[in-house]
Amino acid sequence: MRLARVIVVVVLAALASVYVVAGAPIALAVFAVQVLYLLKVRTWWLLAAQAVLVYTASVPGGASTGILGFLAGSLLLTSARRDIARVLAPLVVVSAAVIDAARGGATADATITVVLVSLVVFGLTRLVERAGEMHAARLSLAAAAVAAERLRLAGELNDGLGRSLEVIVEGGRRALAEPHDAAEVLASVTATARTALTDARAASANYRATSLAPELVTARAMLDAAGIAVEVRGGHTEPLGPGGALLAGVLREAVTDVVRRGTARLCVIETGEQGDAQGGRVRLRVVDDGHRTAEGADFDGLRLEEAGGTLTTGLTPAGHFVVEATLPRGPSEQTASGEAGAGAGVRESRAGRRRWLPPEPAHDSSYAVSVTVLAAVLVGFSVKALLQLPGALVLPAAACLAVIVVMQLRSVNGRHMVALGVMAVLTYAPIPVFGPVWLGVAGFLAGPVLLAFPWRVAWPAAAAIVASVAGAGVLFGLPAPVLANSTISALVTGLVVYALLRLAQIVKELQAARESLARAAIVEERLRAARDLHDLLGHSLAAILLTCELARRLRSPRERIEEIVAMAEGARADLRSVSGEQRELSLAAEVESARTVLSAAGIRVTVEPIEPDLPAEVETVLGTVLREAVTNVLRHSEARHCAITMRADENGLRLRVRNDGVRPGERRRGSSGIGNLTTRLAALDGRLTSRVDGDRFTLDACVPHPAPVAARA
Repeated sequence: MRLARVIVVVVLAALASVYVVAGAPIALAVFAVQVLYLLKVRTWWLLAAQAVLVYTASVPGGASTGILGFLAGSLLLTSARRDIARVLAPLVVVSAAVIDAARGGATADATITVVLVSLVVFGLTRLVERAGEMHAARLSLAAAAVAAERLRLAGELNDGLGRSLEVIVEGGRRALAEPHDAAEVLASVTATARTALTDARAASANYRATSLAPELVTARAMLDAAGIAVEVRGGHTEPLGPGGALLAGVLREAVTDVVRRGTARLCVIETGEQGDAQGGRVRLRVVDDGHRTAEGADFDGLRLEEAGGTLTTGLTPAGHFVVEATLPRGPSEQTASGEAGAGAGVRESRAGRRRWLPPEPAHDSSYAVSVTVLAAVLVGFSVKALLQLPGALVLPAAACLAVIVVMQLRSVNGRHMVALGVMAVLTYAPIPVFGPVWLGVAGFLAGPVLLAFPWRVAWPAAAAIVASVAGAGVLFGLPAPVLANSTISALVTGLVVYALLRLAQIVKELQAARESLARAAIVEERLRAARDLHDLLGHSLAAILLTCELARRLRSPRERIEEIVAMAEGARADLRSVSGEQRELSLAAEVESARTVLSAAGIRVTVEPIEPDLPAEVETVLGTVLREAVTNVLRHSEARHCAITMRADENGLRLRVRNDGVRPGERRRGSSGIGNLTTRLAALDGRLTSRVDGDRFTLDACVPHPAPVAARA
């Protein structure tokens, strides 16, 4: 924002210098007052002081009435009693016309000058203010977007999983109260628990589907654990939409294949975009140096072609294996949420799957206002030039100026060399026809030149343009005062045009950055919800389902039914955590829960318990790791024994879960659970590793801790 203020101060100084050179040094004081207005020092006494200064310079001092434009612009900026200020501003313009008419001058030209100066003062100052407001509000917008997303998530999850948990709790209580109907009630509760677990896993996958970031974290962790150097070069923007899940699948298969082969020393993962956000494509490229043949992973089940994507694999001339996938980014459909970041919508896709749509940002008119002010100033300068031409030349000159104005407005969107070329031709070619009046058009060219090139090139080029005005004036034999006025006017016009163009760009960039930050915050919130659904609620529902099935096999299941009710109540707390309410886990409680669940499944458990004196966030993360490890033992093995150990040493606290019963030939691949845990541990500078040794699987989580904690049995 400092750059924006510097630009405006330079332009205001240039405007004031015109009147100083014309013999009105009081314009320096007017400039000083205007800088105070830029710094938001705005009082009626300051406005009165400025009125005294400009009218003193204009009436007794004989300065051009254009200096009254400073006062008119300040009146437009006055927030207190804005209606009165907006009435007074036109009166200042009228007074300028009266003063100039009394002098016998060109009233129309003087009136236009006052209007232009007031527009420049008001427009530049307002744009700086708006840019500052947008910059300051970027974090609050992101926070509001996250808060609204949490409310939306809570409503969506409570409507589905919340009702299922309520059914489980009520069913368990009914089975306790009516033992003769326990078998029938347990069958219903078991079916509900199974459906809820499926829904939780599907929702977690759906929330993750819009982002490739979790899979990039998982891929890095897998390659690091395998001793393979990895480089991740992210060039895409989140969210990706439904295609994110397909690209995540490609990345998971490619990285798993690299790890399985075990011959690579380096793996490079690149993402990028082609085209715009509406109709562009997202590209994923995985390159490793460990292949010796053109055979790679099996991607047949991903069906990228059905989604309009492409997938190619093969060897490079250097012998590196390349997997490259592209997918359409898809249209950026929006929800009609009303408020900025009021949350994402959920609609049914063609496959019937619920799909996330990014939020609709609030409409911001700042950019439109900046372009409107720029267009008004350009038209005003053009009209001033046309007033000085003979009638026969007005139409061709107006046509040339119209083209220049259009080219100027195109410059707002970036550097256009064709537009610059057209403006250069229309600046210099008509000079022999239109005469010295056309010299002021050079200012229109200087502004875009300052914007289009680096400063080391732009400023010499702009200086050359201004110098060309002076040179042409000498050739026309203009008097020294007129020559000086033409040269300074070209410089000031160039600075004004540059300032309006640059500030319009700054406002547009800030608006895009603010919306991007809000969208990124919502993506991050959905990823957090996906992690919690998988790691917290998924574990609870899996334990409930297991206990339900066990209770159905017992003749006297009362104790197990009580456990089901207690676990369902705990799952409700997990659901609130998923919806954004922070919940801390107790590591000791999670150890006992793990012992109970594994024992109920007929798995012998050995635990070396400790009660570590750790920060709450560390206990919560390690408790989550233990939950995920136990869930994996139940889902992915035929374990007979599981050992849980926790040790504290000089490197920190290490949690290890080791089980037997790994199924022969089972292909280990990166999972969402491992990716979630890697992300959680990375936030604490921790590390997650896993390995398979015969039929044994070991999961290690290490969290740095400054003071070793002794184990207590």
